[in-house]
Amino acid sequence: MKNVGYYNGEMGLMEEMKVPMLDRALYFGDGVYDATYAANRKIFETDFHIDRFYNSLKAVKIPFKLSKPELIAELQKCIDAMDSDGIVFVYWQATRGTAPRNHVFPDCEPNLLIYVVESSLTDLTKTIKLISVEDTRFLHCNIKTLNLLPSVMAAEQAKEAGCNEVVFHRGNRVTECAHSNINIIKNGTFITPPLDNLILPGTTRRHYLEICKRIGVPYCERTFTLDEVFDADEIVVTSAGTLGVRVCEIDQKKVGCKDEKTLRKLQKAAVEDFISETGFVPSFYDKL
Repeated sequence: MKNVGYYNGEMGLMEEMKVPMLDRALYFGDGVYDATYAANRKIFETDFHIDRFYNSLKAVKIPFKLSKPELIAELQKCIDAMDSDGIVFVYWQATRGTAPRNHVFPDCEPNLLIYVVESSLTDLTKTIKLISVEDTRFLHCNIKTLNLLPSVMAAEQAKEAGCNEVVFHRGNRVTECAHSNINIIKNGTFITPPLDNLILPGTTRRHYLEICKRIGVPYCERTFTLDEVFDADEIVVTSAGTLGVRVCEIDQKKVGCKDEKTLRKLQKAAVEDFISETGFVPSFYDKL
């Protein structure tokens, strides 16, 4: 298939799949999700994404029935049904179930939705532009919930400004981006915000910390300010499909781009891990 849609065991083209009108995702955003990339029909960093998904389920008390191996098998089934051996985006979500609209938890079975489409990784040789936006989201940003309207609005604001992403901040404290994590490099040290309820525990953020330990790049997890971002040697945005892309501008001001040696060392290690796990070599790899 050119793309794959899946709902509670039924599989077909995404355009042909239907979701019940009483699925609680439609009224409350009552569900959680996760997403990653696969190549050569192999999911990248499967365990970390699956663990984060189950952590989100636990946080919102959704009694999901499938075990981790069973969920992985369903994801793999969808990936194997794709016509493509190249890079695909893999998304899955669980909602509390299908029941008449009522704020309290219903007595019903959770629903599982999966979709897989052809995609690509962000070219890490390019740079991106950001705008800064006050973070007015709720206080459970560590849960990968379906309630993403503030992030959607911020992403649209960035698009209208001719930028690729936003950098959220609460006062002067930087948290994350609309759909990514933000990190900085200063004096050769990779700095990332600490995990708490204000940021998503990004798998690529975790990956970069593991890379730092492995290749000997100093690192620390601490809060940092907008002033520190503007003064950083490099600003790095990370997500599952963005294995560490460089930021060159924030709020129309030139930033970073002062420590290419450290940045490229980290980017290259991240891409090499992707290649090692999936066997797929991105087209931009030789340029790093």
